[in-house]
Amino acid sequence: MATTKIGIIGLGLMGGSLSIALQESLELFHFIGLDHNTKHCSQALELGLVNEIVHTLDEISHCDIIILTIPVDGIIAVSKQFKALEAQCTIIDFGSTKEKISNSIPKEIRENFVTAHPMTGTEKFGPLAAVSDLYTDKTVVLCDLEKSGKHQQNVAKKLFSDIKMQLVFMGAKEHDKHAAFISHMPHAISYSLANTVMKQEAATSVVALAAGGFKDMSRIAKSSPNMWEDIFRQNKSNLLEAIDSFQAELKKCQEMVENEEWETLNDWMAEANTLHDILE
Repeated sequence: MATTKIGIIGLGLMGGSLSIALQESLELFHFIGLDHNTKHCSQALELGLVNEIVHTLDEISHCDIIILTIPVDGIIAVSKQFKALEAQCTIIDFGSTKEKISNSIPKEIRENFVTAHPMTGTEKFGPLAAVSDLYTDKTVVLCDLEKSGKHQQNVAKKLFSDIKMQLVFMGAKEHDKHAAFISHMPHAISYSLANTVMKQEAATSVVALAAGGFKDMSRIAKSSPNMWEDIFRQNKSNLLEAIDSFQAELKKCQEMVENEEWETLNDWMAEANTLHDILE
């Protein structure tokens, strides 16, 4: 069985977890890592997430598959630095926004490129955060797949199927609108909640009184500010629309409480409960 060379650019939670998941498959892989953070490079080697470290895009460009698990602005920058690639080379980005990335890829390598968004992750980052089951039974959205070469389409589908992900296909523009409501706006709310509480409550009170609900809602406020700044920038218009919609619902809640419209408030809460009929 031939060994597949996989280059991972960005040796953090997503890239590291992908390596672990693929190593549990029956195929043979040789993992080559590239990351500007030298500590992450050392940790990835020590943890066995990669077999070797390289320091330039040219060194990694000869891999069969190249995975980009870096911030979304970095994905665009890196895609523009690739020189001529072999026809069979497959590049897959894991960015949380898709339209700007899809439209920014140089036409010379567009068929080499698959734009994907694995809908998974945690608030932790770095190689030490990597886990074996991060992708198991989670959804991956493959966007604008018709712009990718047939070989690249098949490689991406097989890779994600091998790590037990559920494949969904949609346009990049459609993806970004949905992601703004389901992923990006909740992060904005979590950051806002954390800042609101920290400005109103002493640290001792937070520790003493914060229970499961607050911890659950504020957990993702631990996510990397640098990464989420890039995401908010790239999906600005959709995020603002989602925030406006959320503010309208919160305003409804405020007015019902102010006016003591308790029965209407109860109905409003019951309507929200139906979301879990979909999720469960």
